[in-house]
Amino acid sequence: MSKVEITPSAQVYLAGLLEKQDCEGIAIRLFISDPGTPKAETCIAYCKPGEEQPDDELMELDNLRAYIEKRSEPFLDDAKVDYSEDRLGGQLTIRAPNSRTPKVNDDSPLEDKINYVLHNEINPGLAAHGGVVSLEEIVDDVAVLQFGGGCQGCGMVDVTLKEGVEKTLLTQIPDLKGVRDVTDHSDTSQAFYK
Repeated sequence: MSKVEITPSAQVYLAGLLEKQDCEGIAIRLFISDPGTPKAETCIAYCKPGEEQPDDELMELDNLRAYIEKRSEPFLDDAKVDYSEDRLGGQLTIRAPNSRTPKVNDDSPLEDKINYVLHNEINPGLAAHGGVVSLEEIVDDVAVLQFGGGCQGCGMVDVTLKEGVEKTLLTQIPDLKGVRDVTDHSDTSQAFYK
């Protein structure tokens, strides 16, 4: 069960927004994009009937319904949605203190496992050279990676990829079948080793 708090003022504000949508049964949906990474963003979107996912958690509130994306649930622990009025109208705020905290277990999606290893084990080492690597997508259980900073165009990137990144990811994530680099290494302006 999710531990998201939607304050009474936020409920009134969100219910008013939903009413203006002129769509019977419309709800809101909370989720985290890029959960457990430094790029994590907490999102609220309109959710028309049928747009919710089968494993979403439903919060029935007095004047609105809110769906919580299952994958985002652990990252939304202790999240708070609030609305405060000010002289310009008001502001909806979403605080999700755990949205960027990596949380993985055996049941976590492959994407979360890869991001956890990248952000906690691989990127701290690359940062010494001004480098960073991020997950672009997963294709047939192969991680498609993008190098940036000092790694882009670096003469040692093949060694870093094969001996460091790929070896670490494949050792720690048995479900992963491979790693592929899609970085344009012709740009050597930031490269650590030319």
